[in-house]
Amino acid sequence: MKILFISLGCDKNLSDSEKMLGLLAGSGYEITDDETEADVIVINTCAFIHDAKEESIQSILEMAEYRKEGSCRALLVAGCLAQRYGREIMDEIEEVDAVLGSTCPDRILETLDQVLKGQRHLLFLEDINRPFFEEGPRILTTGGHYAYLKIAEGCNKRCTYCIIPHLKGRYRSIPMEKLVKEAEGLAADGVKELILVAQETTLYGTDLYGEKSLHLLIQKLCRIPGIRWIRILYCYPEEIYDGLIQTMKEEAKVCHYLDLPIQHASNAILRRMGRRTTKEDLKAIVEKLRNEIPDIVLRTTLITGFPGETEEQHKELLEFVDEMEFQRLGVFPYSAEEGTPAASMEGQIPEEEKLRRRDELMELQQEVAFDLAERQVGKCVTAMVEGQISGENVYVARTYGDAPGVDGYVFINTDEVMMSGDFARVKITGACEYDLIGELMK
Repeated sequence: MKILFISLGCDKNLSDSEKMLGLLAGSGYEITDDETEADVIVINTCAFIHDAKEESIQSILEMAEYRKEGSCRALLVAGCLAQRYGREIMDEIEEVDAVLGSTCPDRILETLDQVLKGQRHLLFLEDINRPFFEEGPRILTTGGHYAYLKIAEGCNKRCTYCIIPHLKGRYRSIPMEKLVKEAEGLAADGVKELILVAQETTLYGTDLYGEKSLHLLIQKLCRIPGIRWIRILYCYPEEIYDGLIQTMKEEAKVCHYLDLPIQHASNAILRRMGRRTTKEDLKAIVEKLRNEIPDIVLRTTLITGFPGETEEQHKELLEFVDEMEFQRLGVFPYSAEEGTPAASMEGQIPEEEKLRRRDELMELQQEVAFDLAERQVGKCVTAMVEGQISGENVYVARTYGDAPGVDGYVFINTDEVMMSGDFARVKITGACEYDLIGELMK
């Protein structure tokens, strides 16, 4: 039987999808990317913000047509949208055979077996704090040279705009020995870059070991042969600690790269968001990181148009972005999520105003990013090859300062043959917007 698997949303969702794919392939199912020939279609959905929900719903409706009229014999919906609106999905979309909540990916085989035996409209919505599935084979969808390693599930922060605690439950770290075993398996399969992800990576281990233990996990991962890079995403700025910084400095495999979602710079807005930092805290954290690790690349994300945000507070954020010169930055217009405190706050901002403020921030960041890219010209860097541009002697690569899918690339002109996952020394010869151009060093 052939299965089409659609994974939407974040890289943490992708990790779950790859494990579900591993279970399916291990049980004899054949993976296809052609919906017209799929016997089974599985959609792992996202529900983080409005646009993600819309994309998930549209995907379900499109695939429902193949369940209605095509060769598809089973349509399963999994993940965050399933967790949040499972009963509504079942009631409104007749073609959906089963719904699996966000803590039920390990039930994919038994659910599919029941559906193929004739049972329909199965609903699995477990306790969101249920021990989640983290073991088993994986089918990597990233090309095989890098992989996301999800180190924890859930979140305890409860920011006023965020629905994640309602979908994923409280913070639960995956035991260190299980993560090391999984990473060893990934390395044996050819993975060279591990990207550590969670709703928040910096609190890893506090629930299991009584203290922050991300640095200890990293030290163990650094001992695994074959792993060349270890990248850390989703670090809440207030949770950055000295042991982590020291490990980043001492361990050669750890990329000098951190993703710090700060969301805003106005103290009044930060308080309304339920964040645990002030603008002064953020400046101090960034200064410390840059002093301790001078070549560190910092990525951050911002929310614009949060309820009650004034034009003055927006300008304060613009000034902060201009001053801090983050190498990587993304901006999202505020999305009012049902069930969150912020959705019922006074001072909701019109959508067009949110978008205007987002665009202003991105225009400013564009100037910052282009200037920083120009400063790279003439430098020599190590880059990981991602692939080749079809029909050209040009390879696409990433530096330690670029996470896949969200940051820039290095385009390497060369007649030499290189493979995805190869590492190369590159001299930067030019900059084009967010990307760099380089040549192989002899």
